[in-house]
Order: sequence, then C-alpha cells, then structure tokens
Amino acid sequence: MVDATANDIVEDDARARSNVVRLVAAQALTGANAAVIFATGSIIGAQLAPEMSLATVPLSMYVLGLAAGTLPTGWIARAYGRRVSFMIGTGCGALTGVLGAVAILYGSFLLFCVATFIGGLYAAVSQSYRFAAADGASAAYRPKAVSWVMAGGVLAGVLGPQLVQWTMDVWQPYLFAFSYVVQAAIALIAMAVLWGVDAPKPKPAERAGGRPLLEIVRQPRFIAAALCGAIAYPMMNLVMTSAPLAMQMCGLSVGDSNFGLQWHIVAMYAPSFVTGSLIAKFGAPRVVAAGLVLEALGASIGLLGVTAPHFWATLFVIGVGWNLAFVGASALVLETHQPNEKNKVQAFNDFIIFGLMALGSFSSGQLLANYGWTTVNLAVFPPVLLGLIVLAITGWSKVRKRVAEAVTELSDRGV
Repeated sequence: MVDATANDIVEDDARARSNVVRLVAAQALTGANAAVIFATGSIIGAQLAPEMSLATVPLSMYVLGLAAGTLPTGWIARAYGRRVSFMIGTGCGALTGVLGAVAILYGSFLLFCVATFIGGLYAAVSQSYRFAAADGASAAYRPKAVSWVMAGGVLAGVLGPQLVQWTMDVWQPYLFAFSYVVQAAIALIAMAVLWGVDAPKPKPAERAGGRPLLEIVRQPRFIAAALCGAIAYPMMNLVMTSAPLAMQMCGLSVGDSNFGLQWHIVAMYAPSFVTGSLIAKFGAPRVVAAGLVLEALGASIGLLGVTAPHFWATLFVIGVGWNLAFVGASALVLETHQPNEKNKVQAFNDFIIFGLMALGSFSSGQLLANYGWTTVNLAVFPPVLLGLIVLAITGWSKVRKRVAEAVTELSDRGV
C-alpha cells in the first residue's frame, strides 16, 4: 500500500510545478517591464527633471512604490488569494505604460514619477511570485520552485533592453515614448498568464491563527534572512540605477548601457537554474554569503575603470551575486514561518528589504551627481561586510545550540 502522505506530497508538487510554469512566464514578462524602467528611467529623468541631481528620482519613485506595495500585497493575498493580487498588480503595470508614454509626450517630470511609482506597485506584487511558487510544495521542492521562478528573469534580461532598443525611436522626437506603450501591452499579457495560476482564496482557518509577527521576526534566522536580503537588493539596485546615467556621463552610448543592463539582468536570473540545487547542497547561509562576496567583487571591478567593459563586468558580477544572496535569503525566510503565517511574514520581509532600498534609492542620484561613480561602488562594501558578520554570528549560534542540545541529551542518558 502506498503511503497517503507520499501521495499528498506528489499531488501538491504536481500542482506547484504547474503553477511554476505560469509564474516563470509571468516573471519574464514582469521583468521585461521593469527592465524598460531601469534602462530609461534615469535618462528620461535627466531630460525632464529641472536639475541633473533629480535625474534618478523616477527610479527612486519606482523603488518607493515597490516598498509601499509589499504590505498591501500580503494583505490582499491573505484576504482574497494570491490571484487577486496578481490581477491588481498587472493592472498597475498596464497603467504604468500608459502614464509613462503620456508623460514623455507632454514633457511632465511629475507624471513620469507617478508612472514609475505605480510601476513599483506592480513590482511589489511580482515579488510574491517566488513565494507563490512554494505554496503547498514539499520542503525539498520549495527552494527549487523559488529558484525556477526567479530564472524567468533570464528572458526578461533579453527581452527588456531589446524592447527598448527596438522601440525607443518609433515616436520621434519623443525618445522612449513608444517603449512604454509596448510595456503596457506586455503587462496585459502577463495578466492573462497569471489568471490560470491555481491560487484559491485562503480558507478561514488559514487566515486565522499563527504566532504574533513580532515573535516570528525576532528569530535569529529571520533577522539574518531579512538583513541579507535588505543588503543584497539595495546594493545591487544602487549600482544598477546609477550605471546607465554614469555611462552617459562618461561619454558612452545608450546602446552601451542597454547592452550592459541586458547582461546584468541575465546575470541576475540565469544562476537560478542551479541556485536551488546549491542551496540544497550547501545550505542557504553559505549561498547568501557567496552572493554578498560577489557583489563586493563587482563593485571592485567598478573601481578599476570607466570603459564600457568595466561597466559591463561590474553589472554582470553584481547581478550573479544578487541572485545567490537574494534567492538564498528568500529560502531562509521560508524556514521561519508556518503555512498560515506565510503572507504576513513574507510581506513584512519584503517591506523591510524594499523600504530600506527606497531610502537608499533617493540618495543614489545625489551620490552619483555629487561624488561620482567611484563613491557609488565604495558604498557597497560596508553593508556587505555587515551581512557577512551577521551570517557568521547566526551560524555560530546555531552550532552552539546544537552542541548544547547534544550535551543535554547525553546528560539525560547518563553518559
């Protein structure tokens, strides 16, 4: 007779795999939308803003929208199911494209900032794709599910910057205006894809109960996961948002920056094909640590020169580092909560990450304009060092706890 529990696991993983296919496609489409904003945001900002130091404000508004949307996304998913939050998110994505195009056509810096803020709300919803992939999956499949969904960004890395390249001159002299029209269409396609995700409304028993949030987030493992996520993502974002404008300031072309951003996004997501397996083999903390070290290495390359290859190598290495650190941190978060606690814990984790990223993002334009590309890269090192120290402390605490438990067990046996 086959074990019923084994049957349940197989059935749940089959459902999770079906969802993963759609979520991978949605990740690719959503990532392409984000790539349009990152490839053009600071350049359009420089054209529309009253002064150069405000050029990266549209990208900061995107990050602010990302932070602002995390807790509402968790609440909507908890009350009505993830699919409802997905529909709202993709609707925001379509609105972003329409408003962005209108802002460019009418030369409105304020409206463009509103558009990118709404784009951030869409991105906040898309951050839940990785956690949605793990819903109901077995413990062994969860890291792989998260990793595969993140891998959907590989297509985004190719599609997004190329979309900009193909469409930026269509409505001359309004550079990039048509790119945002296409972005709106892509968001509607993502909406259709996500409609088929099997994510029913949570049952009352699933919405109630669970430990208080404060009790959960005080766990050393959650603190390490949230802090490392809050270091990996903002540091990558700092370099990524500054790079296109820095390249322009160094006399490099839009094509050069699009190429660098394209390979940066590929580097962000391509490792996802193996990150889940690396986590299963070496453990999430080691994978996170490796990612943080790579981010520091990427910043080091940025300090060596300002040629196109230097920018490209910096963006590529930091992209790989971000993947290992962020996917690893996400896997750590999954270890800290029960199923009925997932929405509030995951949303709070993302709120910490993107809230800190929003604070840092508003300073990135000033940092680049007033202190230059070198300072942007130097800013990466202190947070990375902090993350590595916290991981080491958390790992040592876990070892001490295991030793204490072993000693207690031996003592109980009279050894």
